Amino acid sequence: MTNSMNGMRGLVMGVANERSIAWGIARAMRKAGAELALSYMGEAFGKRVVPLASKVDAKLLLDMDVSNDASLEEGFSRLADHWPTIDFLVHAIAYSEKSELTGRFLDTSRDNFKNSLDISVYSFIDVARRAYPLMNGNGGTLLTLTYQGSNRVVPNYNVMGAAKAALEATTRYLANDLGPDGIRVNAISPGPMKTLAGAAIGGARKTYRHTEENAPMRANATLEAIGGTAVWLASPAGLCTTGEVVRVDGGYHVLGMPQQANL
Repeated sequence: MTNSMNGMRGLVMGVANERSIAWGIARAMRKAGAELALSYMGEAFGKRVVPLASKVDAKLLLDMDVSNDASLEEGFSRLADHWPTIDFLVHAIAYSEKSELTGRFLDTSRDNFKNSLDISVYSFIDVARRAYPLMNGNGGTLLTLTYQGSNRVVPNYNVMGAAKAALEATTRYLANDLGPDGIRVNAISPGPMKTLAGAAIGGARKTYRHTEENAPMRANATLEAIGGTAVWLASPAGLCTTGEVVRVDGGYHVLGMPQQANL
């Protein structure tokens, strides 16, 4: 897939540090020849993203809060001034209060439920609508990140399971809306990852170890594997793939019970 994205340019949203999935995707896309803009939220994350941006030759950095309309308006205005068109947008953004990613789903609070779905799901619709004028007539790809907790019960994943289920439905509806304009919309579903977001989930280390020991490939996903999948979906190779949830989890999703179950 070397140079398979030559001449393409787009925005990767959600880079937090060198272990974030968004960074793995950005790095793979740049290696494939794409030009990148990166977004982050707030000064603290900005300090981490600035040195990473130089590694992928990203000339545009955007401080955008997806829960704030004015912030998004300004960010996409700057993006449009920088490039008249874009070919892809990667949405790697999700949020829940850490205190609610442990214990019972039954105890989810109303405020955290609404905030989690706003940031994790509605933001994808919002950025898709803002990216549309930059892709319309040119085609393009919208990518988001999901997880198997959307359709299977994963301990402590709680409200994020509901959010990811909604995000996957959103992916399908956007794919249907935007397909006639040549815009593809897909979600990538990695297994558990050692990321800043993943660490917030209660029992994350046990989950990571369990999937690594039991997945058919006996391995969890790597940033390189996820990045390669993103390149495929955003490049001409993915021209006829839309509305899909593409799993990159070492095959764990096919299991009915753990390989190591004590029967």
